[in-house]
Amino acid sequence: MKLFINILVAVLALLAVASGIPKVMLMEQEVAFFGAYGFSDVLLIVFGISQLLAGVMLVLPKTRVAGALLLAITFAASLVMLLMSGNMPMAAVTAAFLLLIGLVIAKGRVKTRAV
Repeated sequence: MKLFINILVAVLALLAVASGIPKVMLMEQEVAFFGAYGFSDVLLIVFGISQLLAGVMLVLPKTRVAGALLLAITFAASLVMLLMSGNMPMAAVTAAFLLLIGLVIAKGRVKTRAV
């Protein structure tokens, strides 16, 4: 199970970085999508930086749970907007990743309590 969690953390960290970079760079598609829900350019950059920070925090064992929580918040916000836009395939993928983030949080909390 430890190997699975380590691989999952690596995948989630890469996903967080891959999700954050286009927002920080104000890519046209991100600006258009999030702008439709009231995100200014500054707010979109902050959102992207949060995802980048979450990705880095996930890799570090001491900050893994906090990073997973931060990533879960950003993914949950994205999920709401995807559902509102009617993009069900991407909403389903985002929801699946949210469940996996929850697994990382749960495993991290159990480990933290045991120490």
